[in-house]
Amino acid sequence: MEGEPGVSKKLVVGLIVLFLLVMATLSIRSVGKSTGAGAGSGSDKVGVIQINGTLTETGSASMLSATGSDAEKVMEDIRKAAERDDIKALVLRINSPGGTSVAAQEVGIELDRFRKTGKPVITSMGDVCASGGYWVACSTDRIVANSSTLTGSIGVIMEFSNLEGLYGKIGVREEVIKSGAYKDIGSSSRPLTREERVMLQNLVNDSYSQFLDQVAKGRKGKMTRDEIVKIADGRIISGRQGKQLGLVDDLGNYYEALAIARSMAHLAKDSEVEVLNKPGIWDSLMSDVQANRILPQQSWWQLRY
Repeated sequence: MEGEPGVSKKLVVGLIVLFLLVMATLSIRSVGKSTGAGAGSGSDKVGVIQINGTLTETGSASMLSATGSDAEKVMEDIRKAAERDDIKALVLRINSPGGTSVAAQEVGIELDRFRKTGKPVITSMGDVCASGGYWVACSTDRIVANSSTLTGSIGVIMEFSNLEGLYGKIGVREEVIKSGAYKDIGSSSRPLTREERVMLQNLVNDSYSQFLDQVAKGRKGKMTRDEIVKIADGRIISGRQGKQLGLVDDLGNYYEALAIARSMAHLAKDSEVEVLNKPGIWDSLMSDVQANRILPQQSWWQLRY
């Protein structure tokens, strides 16, 4: 009887190890099915790339949580799809509130390269396709949204916290040694100077102008730049409102987006669909609720779409 606690602990540890081994095995099988099946050969098909959660340049997902999409991985998947002869069309299934400006721009550039192959690219919006998610959508040939999809949020934001008052109350004082007047710009221990505020506002304005250029390019012939500017104030709109305004081409779900992709690529109605970056079972189990946050939290010095 005295040994029972030790036996129980060993049993628990054994069960945990067994669980992890099973999860790892399932993940390997899942990855094999999603990325290896028919790669580069077989019948013509539609490729699908999923963009879920906050879009970041280098990927912020840790081992225990999936908080968003890694732009570098998304770009790699787009490039592989372009090289595959059996992938005749691409559908981006986007469920993202946005992310960093660089991440959105880099994915958009890779999509522009993909379209030069002549293969059509269609956006299928999920719950949310806003801000940086919409930037990416503007680099596709057609945008399909559900009536209740949250989209829009065309704008740029940079934010940080001023904790000077709190520091004073708890007796914290920050000493700064810097090489230039602006090296500690945005420090949480002091307010912005007038010159710093102007400098940062100019930076945001420049990035905002680039966002307008991207939307104008993507909606060419469907919206004028003046029409875009009127609603490019950060507002969130529904998919149906987006269709009325010209930000969305069609209302429909994922399967209707697939049908449009097949039609544009002249594929049979029952042609195969392959998810090119299907997450493993571990990623699915540990996915984070951040996917539907409208304003994801990032470091203050990042420009965010």
